[in-house]
Amino acid sequence: MYASDLKHPSPTLGKKLEHIYTLGRKTINPGFRAPFLELLQKFGDPHKNLPPVIHVAGTNGKGSIIAVLRAALEEAGYKVHAYTSPHLCAFNERIVLAGENITDDFLESLIDEALEYNGNADITFFELTTALAFAAFARTPADILLLEVGLGGRLDCTNIIDKPLVSIIGSVSYDHMEFLGDSLHKIAGEKGGIIKPGVPCVIGAQNPESQAAGVVKILSTIAISNGAPLSRSGAEWFTHENGDVFKFVHKDVEMILPRPNLQGSHQISNAGAAIAALEIIGDQFPVSPDALKSALQKIRWPARLQNLTKEFELKDGWELWLDGGHNDDAAQALSLQAEQWARADDKKLHLVLGMMKRKDPAGFVKILQNHLSSVSFIDIPGEPQAHSGPDMLKRVKSQLPGLDSATQVNITAAVKNITANNSSGRILIAGSLYLAGHVLKSCVDKR
Repeated sequence: MYASDLKHPSPTLGKKLEHIYTLGRKTINPGFRAPFLELLQKFGDPHKNLPPVIHVAGTNGKGSIIAVLRAALEEAGYKVHAYTSPHLCAFNERIVLAGENITDDFLESLIDEALEYNGNADITFFELTTALAFAAFARTPADILLLEVGLGGRLDCTNIIDKPLVSIIGSVSYDHMEFLGDSLHKIAGEKGGIIKPGVPCVIGAQNPESQAAGVVKILSTIAISNGAPLSRSGAEWFTHENGDVFKFVHKDVEMILPRPNLQGSHQISNAGAAIAALEIIGDQFPVSPDALKSALQKIRWPARLQNLTKEFELKDGWELWLDGGHNDDAAQALSLQAEQWARADDKKLHLVLGMMKRKDPAGFVKILQNHLSSVSFIDIPGEPQAHSGPDMLKRVKSQLPGLDSATQVNITAAVKNITANNSSGRILIAGSLYLAGHVLKSCVDKR
């Protein structure tokens, strides 16, 4: 957890989030530890009394897959719970109860209850918040729960769910290597830990490096050993992009669908993973083709190639896009989008980058380098665990000499400098969901 996780419009809730943030700070080993299990027991084992669960893991795309699932299931008339992380503007976003973010009052009462039950036990922020989220889901009627893994899979708190309806593993790439291992083989093994005996498993599209490393084979081997029916991108299901539509094929099902209301070709693959899961659970949770088509056009998932040109009130000839991507896989997806932009027009692309200290700014920029006219490095406001702008500039300059790069004091200064020195162009703010949350909050504050 980071300082950005603690910010909340309610001062009372903000203070309580600050308190639970201090818990278990020396505990770094993930797993089903005694304090977590004991807290669940005191809550009445809510994880055993949840609606049917779709469990989603992966390095990138988890949130987008859940956004597609939620839109489709709600369009079909189901009441949907969802658990995702991190949030962008307020912690409440992480816990969606029957289609609505948890209220401040309910969240505060659950925090109080959790702290009373926990006493002085060495519990962590994510353990405590996951336990109270399960309590919220168990106490609020709904038809289905969309559950996102927090970190990895095998030892993640959410993996205490023993028999979900279906497991989904999206794109796998390098991230959180200090916890998950230093190879794609090890990381895939951790992600594959959510695969349960006899539970169908959807495997999403992988980038070329992950394909070459045998990620799909590793996940398939885990599934086969667990007797888990497989549904793999490129094997049991396919997506084919074609302009404003895409084709989805699964066994004898073939659908022509509108592009999801999420920018980027990679979002078609994410939508495919979600639709493959819907096909698997179709007997229990049917979603008609018309409902699916309507849902794809209504999806809203902020900070995933979100167009904020109007919000920044830029002059004609300029566009501004926001993306929370922060690792190599996300940079590859942004690179593909940059290629599409370049084919569409001759606007120069300017990157504004802020990143957490665990991330690699030089590696991120290198993937995008050939598409960039300039890079502006900024701090993430109020986040001590982020790279400073000057630190990122030093790292990137030493590894990528010749790139037009500089530091700016903040987003506003970066955008003002770029637009003052160029007649037109496209600005991409990226590198961190925490930075994205700050940007979105500033847009709201302007209103």
